[in-house]
Amino acid sequence: MTDHEYMRYALELAKRGVGAVNPNPLVGAVIVKDDEIIGEGWHERFGELHAERNALKNCKKSAKGATLYVTLEPCCHYGKTPPCTEAIIENQIKRVVVGSMDTNPKVAGKGVALLREAGIEVETGVLKEECDALNEVFFHYIETKTPFVVMKYAMTMDGKIATASGKSKWITGETARENVQKDRNRYMAIMVGVGTVLTDNPSLTCRIAGGRNPIRIICDTNLRTPLESILVQTAKEVKTIIATASRDMEMRHTYEEKGVFILDVPKKEGHLDLEFLMKELGNHGIDSVLLEGGGTLNFSALQSKIVNKVQAYIAPKIFGGEAAKTPVEGVGIAEVPEHFHLKNPKIRQYGEDFYIESEVEYSCLPE
Repeated sequence: MTDHEYMRYALELAKRGVGAVNPNPLVGAVIVKDDEIIGEGWHERFGELHAERNALKNCKKSAKGATLYVTLEPCCHYGKTPPCTEAIIENQIKRVVVGSMDTNPKVAGKGVALLREAGIEVETGVLKEECDALNEVFFHYIETKTPFVVMKYAMTMDGKIATASGKSKWITGETARENVQKDRNRYMAIMVGVGTVLTDNPSLTCRIAGGRNPIRIICDTNLRTPLESILVQTAKEVKTIIATASRDMEMRHTYEEKGVFILDVPKKEGHLDLEFLMKELGNHGIDSVLLEGGGTLNFSALQSKIVNKVQAYIAPKIFGGEAAKTPVEGVGIAEVPEHFHLKNPKIRQYGEDFYIESEVEYSCLPE
């Protein structure tokens, strides 16, 4: 096997940590000696051993003189676990092949430098594009201290997210909905507006066996979330945050008694300041948000320049209806050049439904 093939296998191992390691990166490692894989591992759970140490622990023979393939630059600092560079040097690994360089200031090239100083041959940038893409959430969070935001919606081919009477179950088929559940497991939090709570009374949980429920966030400027809603009633079981500008302390206390965490967010132009909210969520260790809001919140999110990626599921159906809701509403834009530009589209098919994923490119990035 070639370096690329071993690294590709390390990438597949890394993906096994999805939903369990946030806000840490997904990392896979493979140890090869005499053209034989003698050890492999991945970062399995936040706070536990990193991929390199798991691979070394799983070695079926001495790693002395072996080559280590790892999707991300080995750490060189003490955190919840000791530095991986230390273990690599102690086990007398001869060569290390790295996919992505770590942009965490605590590492950022220092891991590779330490290995080279110890006389270990290091090659970087093998399958860099694939390794970088695997950890887009981690890189964004470590560099901005704010969550990576993915706006997701399902619509008909005429751009409707509900019928004229407000019915929306189900626009897409089962296969597409299963993929959404995978993203609820992958991303650390899920966010909706109070309008969605009032209309749908959702649970916003992950319905995958062994999956992780995302932290649930409700944008509720004036505290209108019903106390009898599923989200409030299950707040002691699944972490639930209401972001609000309300100073009704008695009402806030009522929510808190039911297990809801209240997050103070100021208003901006009559709505919650979403840029402020993202900074607060980042301060609370939330590295990613799946935005499943309605048209008003979606437009506000784009206008606030907090959305990094858009996922659109498109069903082969037509609803019609002048008043039927669309994925992005709000006041909209006045001139065509003011549009929100999407780039690097990826298109897939789930059953009968189409899926388009694109990155958002803003003309002027937020600070």
